[in-house]
Amino acid sequence: MDTSDSPQPAARTLDTDPDAGLAVEVSTHAVTITLANPARLNAQSPRLWAELVRVRRELPGTVRVAVIRAEGRAFSAGLDRALFTSSAADGMAGLAHQSAAEATGRIAQWQRAFDWTSAADLVSVAAVQGHAIGAGFQLALGADLRILADDAQLCMAETALGIVPDLGGTKRLVDLIGYSRAAEICLTGRRVGAEEALRLGLASRVVAADALDAAVTETVDALLATDRDAAAETKALLLAAARRTQAEQQAAERDAQYRRLRTIAGLEE
Repeated sequence: MDTSDSPQPAARTLDTDPDAGLAVEVSTHAVTITLANPARLNAQSPRLWAELVRVRRELPGTVRVAVIRAEGRAFSAGLDRALFTSSAADGMAGLAHQSAAEATGRIAQWQRAFDWTSAADLVSVAAVQGHAIGAGFQLALGADLRILADDAQLCMAETALGIVPDLGGTKRLVDLIGYSRAAEICLTGRRVGAEEALRLGLASRVVAADALDAAVTETVDALLATDRDAAAETKALLLAAARRTQAEQQAAERDAQYRRLRTIAGLEE
């Protein structure tokens, strides 16, 4: 039975790698994941990505909503620039000296940190203020919903650095706004402001910077007010819609509705 409308216990803080720059609080039905290195504009590293993957893997099964937010004036300025000069295995320079299988395998591990949409029973919300550049933009793209402060600036800056977006952002961007617009944003590296992001469909909502936390809370409350199983079935339909024909999608809707009606009637365990 869905108990999301029952009183919520106080959130508890999860232990994380102290050098990852991440803070995590979890309650029965929601988790808040905070990029917590504002002095470095929440620059990202493989250590951070490993923690994101671990947190996702260890979430209690009762959690329905994940909020990804950041401390300070920027959501994330992207990759930690030290990665470009590091010869360590997890540095960009280090990858160049590995075999193709080793290097691409490591990148595959990093990509897992950016997938917050694929599980039908978890809805993710990115709360974005200030700059979301490169990996920061791609982390926001990996969420189901994006609520932007009116000072948000989105930028896919990789090509200016001589690299490519490799954290799942290229397909997500094309899926959201189409090839031509995605190409222009990625290949010019220009910044997209909050109002343009809303017009393009990159943002679910834009609010004043000082109203961002309240808007996220309102959205989380609305998500938790729905029936969990119906929401999961609906999200699964939406996730698969792009690869189905209209007839296939309608057939999937019929099957999903039948399952829901059987459950409501007490005929399914």
